[in-house]
Parts: sequence; structure tokens; C-alpha cells
Amino acid sequence: MTEHRYDLICLGRLAVDLYAQQHGARLEDASSFAKYLGGSSGNAAFGAARLGLRSAMLTRVGNDHMGRFLTETLSKEGCDVSHVVVDPARLTGMVLLGIKDRETFPLIFYRENCADMALSVDDIDDSFIASSKALAITGTHLSTPGTLAASRKALSFARKHGVRTVLDIDYRPVLWGLTSRGDGETRFIADDGVTAHLQGELSQFDLIVGTEEEFHIAGGSKDLITALKAVRAVSNATLVVKRGSQGCSVIEAAIPVAIDDAPTYSGAQVDVLNVLGAGDAFIAGFLSGWLRDESIERCCAYANACGAIVVSRHGCAPAMPSRAELDYFLAHAERLQQPDRDEQLAHLHRVSVARPHWDDLHIFAFDHRSQLFELANESSTDESRIPKLKQLLVQAVARTEKSLELTQRIGLLCDGRYGQDALNDATGRGWWIGRPVELPGSLPLEFEAGRALGSELIQWPVEQVVKCLVPFDPDGTPEQRLEQETQLHALYAATRASGHELLLEVIPPANPAVQVSQGERVLRSLKRIYNLGIRPEWWKLAPLPAQDWAALDALIAERDPHCRGVLLLGLNAPFAELAAGFAAAAHSHSCRGFAVGRSIFVEPARAWLRGDIDDAALIERASNNFAELAALWRQSRGERAISTSSVEKAHGVEATA
Repeated sequence: MTEHRYDLICLGRLAVDLYAQQHGARLEDASSFAKYLGGSSGNAAFGAARLGLRSAMLTRVGNDHMGRFLTETLSKEGCDVSHVVVDPARLTGMVLLGIKDRETFPLIFYRENCADMALSVDDIDDSFIASSKALAITGTHLSTPGTLAASRKALSFARKHGVRTVLDIDYRPVLWGLTSRGDGETRFIADDGVTAHLQGELSQFDLIVGTEEEFHIAGGSKDLITALKAVRAVSNATLVVKRGSQGCSVIEAAIPVAIDDAPTYSGAQVDVLNVLGAGDAFIAGFLSGWLRDESIERCCAYANACGAIVVSRHGCAPAMPSRAELDYFLAHAERLQQPDRDEQLAHLHRVSVARPHWDDLHIFAFDHRSQLFELANESSTDESRIPKLKQLLVQAVARTEKSLELTQRIGLLCDGRYGQDALNDATGRGWWIGRPVELPGSLPLEFEAGRALGSELIQWPVEQVVKCLVPFDPDGTPEQRLEQETQLHALYAATRASGHELLLEVIPPANPAVQVSQGERVLRSLKRIYNLGIRPEWWKLAPLPAQDWAALDALIAERDPHCRGVLLLGLNAPFAELAAGFAAAAHSHSCRGFAVGRSIFVEPARAWLRGDIDDAALIERASNNFAELAALWRQSRGERAISTSSVEKAHGVEATA
């Protein structure tokens, strides 16, 4: 049996979707837009990768910010972009979309001479096509001479190597020049020229997928059966007819007298928010079964479920389900008329999709505000120097990352009050970045942004993890817990809406009336928070005795197996004490690293604020302390990932032979 590198190559449209965030408004009245990956082929490649297929994209993007956004987004999802050509002369395509009501979805294509429509025969590589099980092409890329020639060349290579071929008819009259440029919403216009053009290509495909209207244009008739017979006259392909809420019908041989006589597979009945992108989700779901040689019935079940999930959500690509979501939906479809309101499905959509892998984190925490204000006062200097201090600490993180080779294993915690410039410096480097929202010292919990937390998070880069320190007493009275729990619910809802990950730093306050260990109180605090329905991606906890880690691991595995893990905090403890805490957590499955601050920065920061050392010395001392703590962490893990020479370099000493 031939081994293939890819399951699927998608050739066609790849563009940026700008979705109006105001549902019910005319596109003219939309005031803000969310940016997503888009384009039918791009959506299909993204959705297929999210469902576990080894997908690849074959197209062009512009040499611009939006082109890089698209390739980075696909790559993060696991889709190969090695054959996405960067076009130096054209911009990446773009679409503006809106949701007016259940039947009205205005959109405008900005695709004048765009990059993906410049795909050339020179971009098509024989060995690349041969490396895949299937090649999927959209009808738009049959519409112009250049993209048609490129598609034909790709199809000829596919036939040569026995690669299965798929056509998504994907009929947009505006992209065939049949409407005014601003009319992207019109889904069907009969045209004999388009029909003849499509029928000249249909014989090259093994699978053809389209809506009833798309088969009308392919077959040249508004009567579906007549159109399907015309398609069958020129193609032996399996025909999959998407029928909206009725599901889909599949015709593998002769065309029946009526469409209902064909094998028809019904889908779940769900409330529709947005039909745009549902067809791309459908084909991704269908291909996820078809390319694994599953039965047509299962392929259609996947396809219908993916379409049902996506029509209930905002956007196209980001709305695509993971395999975990798909399995959950299929198991509970009878009660999921409103998939977007199901808590478990929403949780799976957050946690089961592709995310950066953080398994061994070394985090320098300097999100302190009140402590640094006090340190500045103690040093007889103005708090206006604190922002500069935090920027220098970012440089210390960068120095440590380089000297200890901690790429993808390093990060920081920094605030926006004093550290906005530092956050700006750190963001975009591929680091783990956390940012606090709590008002320091508040009890009950308050947020620095007040009640407008959701509006605040909209301004944060999505890569920044929302960190909240909460003094949580599991033994407090209901009245004492009420405000804390209400605020935690508000925080959790805000992060789910904004898309940010959440880290809860839980420190049970001292309670002399309770005769249990602090470790037991931490465990009970987490249980209570889980009981509230709150499942943060991260926990930040003080070091625990070794015997408590097994119970904590078991709790997290039971309540949220998708939890990213636990980070150990420092509380300005000496390094020897931190090392003991690291050792106690050494065999924990959930402990993913440390997030320590004052133990690293207090002494060098005090010296800098007093004027005893300069910027370079601050960076060096903070970096050296960070590296020393990192070495203790590695030692607790029984690893030598940080070599002696690396530590010496971090301390400014050249290793000798």
C-alpha cells in the first residue's frame, strides 16, 4: 500500500474574513469586525486539519500582514503551508460579512486581482500532488484562464498518481462576473456559459459536492433531477447534494426519479445563526470519513453534524469543530437544538482544538504592582521608573531564553498598569504571557477594569493569558463566598467570550478555626470552583507537600482532563525553599512549571531603583537569578536540559574546555 504524506490537498480560495460583530445590523451599520481565516478552500483545509486529517493548502497569498496571518493560522492548526506561494505583486483577498437575520447574510468580496486568483501552472508540483490521498478544488478556481490552467495541471498529476479528486462547486455568481461587484450575497444566477464551462471539467472528479442551486448551475437546469442527469452524462463521480436542514443525498450510480429516492441522510435540527461557512464545514466533515474509507452513512453523519455546529456560531474557520466536539455532538444531537448554548460543547471548543504546547514552563513573574510601588517608595524614587524597570526585566527574560535555549518553554507575568510597554515588547515573541486582572489586595475580589471587564479584554492580544489572584476560603460562610464566586463567574464568562485562556491563582487565606492542612484547603478550594462550573485552563498554586500532589492530579484529571496544568508560585521564598517545592512536585502529572517573581527580582530591582546599578547590571542580575532557579527546576526533574556551560553563559562566564 502506498504511504501518503498528506490525506488532503486543498487548491483554491484563501482569504481573510472580516465578520461584523453586531448581529441584526445592516453591513452599512456594522461598527466593528472580527478577523478570521476564510475562503472556501482555506476553511476546508482548516476544518479537515482540526478533525485530524493531514491537510495541506495549495494557493497564493500576498506579501502582507494578512497573508502571514493566514499561513500562520493554518500552520498552527496543523495544516501544511509549504506550497502556499507568497505573491510579491498582489494583496491577499478579503471579504466583509454580516448577519442581518436568519435569511440575510450580506457580504462583499474584495478580490480584484488578489493573490489566490494568481495561482499559476508554475506553482503546481508533481511530487507534491502525488504525496496526497486526495486533491480538492473549488469551482471558483475553474473560473479564470490562469487558475483553470493551474487546476487542470494539478488534476492531471492527480490522475497520473491515482490521487482521488474532489470538486466543491462553490458557486458565487459575483466571482464569475455575473453581478455587480458589491453583490456578493446573491447565491444563484443561471448562466449557460458557466454551465458549459463547468461541464467541460466535471469528468475529472471522483466526488462532486454542492447545494441544490450549485447542481442547478452545473447541470444547466432549475429542476434538480434534470440537472443531476446532465452532470451524470459527463461524470461518473459520486454526487453529494447538500440539502440544508434536510441533510444530504448521495448518488453513486444512476440518477433516481426523485431526489428523495436517493440515499438521504438527515442532519440535526438546530437554530441557525449564520449559514456562511456551513458548506465548508460539511465538506471537511465528509472528507474526514471518506478519506479514512468509512461508510457513506458515517461520512454524511460527520458532514451534517459539522454543518449544524458551524451554523450556530459566528465565523467560518474558527467555528469548525474538533473531533472531540464532533463526537460529543453526535452522541447528544437530539437535545442540541442550540449547540452554541451547550456548556460542554463550548468548553470542548475552547480546549480540544490545536493550541501552543506548553509542557515545561519557566515563567518570570513581575506583574506585581503594590509591591513595586512600595519598593520604589522604600528606595526614595518615583513610581514613574517602574515601567522602565519592567521593560528591562523583559530583556532579562530574552537573555535567559537565549542563553539556556528555552524556546517554547519560557514566559512572563506582567501587568498593564506599570507594564504596558513591557507587554508590548514581549508580545509576539512566542512566549507564554500572563496578565493580571485583579485589583491588588482586593477582598472581596475586584477587577482593575471595574465591571467593564469584557470591554477591557477586547483590547488584549489573544495570546495573553488572563491571570487572576483570588483569596478563596472553602470554609468561609456562604455570604463571604458569594461575592468571590459571583466575580469568578463574571471572569469566566468574559474570558470565554473574548477567547483568552484563564489562569486562577488560588491562595486560601489563613483560617485558624479550620484544623486541616493548607494542602487540603487548596484541594477543597479547587473542588468548589469546579463545582461552580468554572474550568480554567491554568492553576497557579503555592508548593504543596508531595503527598498532596497525587490527589490534586486526580481531581484535575476527573474534572477537566483538558486542563493545561498547574504553575508553582514563589511568594518571595528563598531558592532553597522553592527547590524543595519543585522536588515535591517532581512526579506530578499536572505541574507544568513555575511562575516566580520576587525571589528573582527584588534585590536587583531595589539596587536599580536606588541608582546603585545601571540597566545592564539589572538585566544581568535578574537573568542570572532566573537561570539559577531554572537550574533548580531542571534538577528537580532529574534532567540536564540546562548544561553547565549554559548556566555559566547566563552568568556571563565563558565555559572552558
